[in-house]
Amino acid sequence: MTPLAPPTGSSMKPHSIPAASPLPLFVAAPRASTAFGCPRDFLDNRLVYTVVSPRARGLSVGINMNPDKVCNFDCVYCEVKRDGSGRGAKLDVEAMASELQATIDLVQSGRIRERPHYHGLSDELLKLRHVALSGDGEPTLCPNFTEVVETVVHLRARGRFPFFKLVLITNASGLDRPDVSAGLSLLTPRDEVWAKLEAGTTDYMMRVNRPDCSLKKILGNILQLARQRPVIIQSLFLSIKSEAPPASEIDAYVQRLRELKESGAQIPLVQIYSATRPKAHSECAHLPLRNLYAIARRVREATGLEAEVF
Repeated sequence: MTPLAPPTGSSMKPHSIPAASPLPLFVAAPRASTAFGCPRDFLDNRLVYTVVSPRARGLSVGINMNPDKVCNFDCVYCEVKRDGSGRGAKLDVEAMASELQATIDLVQSGRIRERPHYHGLSDELLKLRHVALSGDGEPTLCPNFTEVVETVVHLRARGRFPFFKLVLITNASGLDRPDVSAGLSLLTPRDEVWAKLEAGTTDYMMRVNRPDCSLKKILGNILQLARQRPVIIQSLFLSIKSEAPPASEIDAYVQRLRELKESGAQIPLVQIYSATRPKAHSECAHLPLRNLYAIARRVREATGLEAEVF
């Protein structure tokens, strides 16, 4: 297994990790930089955007399921500025469908290369890798979640475009909602769910994610869904006030992954990465790649799960 890393220039080259490394779990290193720090490009849209994503391995088209910025997590690394005025309004599905169709047309025609962010990128990076249900908050809080999924699936089924994968990017808190379950039932085996798990203990989860629910609920929701279909775990680690996550916390995080697997969760991949976009809190910084490598190595050795660094 060769973890993927952000590319430099116009090609995407994977990181390689030595089979055995003498590095300790956490070591001091200069703040890392990444070529994937560009903001989302809304293309003059209101609900649909594009971004080159290392975890997508290229171009991702995203649907902003939360233009009202409603979220039940308040992650310290989040770049979204919330004013607390969100009301959980329904998504304008008709406008979303129109914008999504126009955006996919732009990508498939190659005209997206005319946009400033993409002018110098390779053809490989500008291939549509997936359409993501994501946004400025937690997508499963979208009041008409099922309707949105139905509309996107219907657009895909019309066959106007080559098949594209759907990916739900979620903090897992709403996976037990009946409307979310109904929407997920429309996904094919080729579609994916990426669920957030960034802590092994309640204390650390409250420090980093600051959710309105418990770690137990998150783990239970992931397990329930992952017994039915594969779930990719997305884990962002960062330094806070120049301190990396403590080794004891990584031990607990790895133990939670092991427990999920032993309880029957299908986890094809664990994504290990750090914050790349501008953060609202200046005390947060990108965790050095060597630290991320060490976490991924621990995951692989302790759980047998595949883990990649992005």
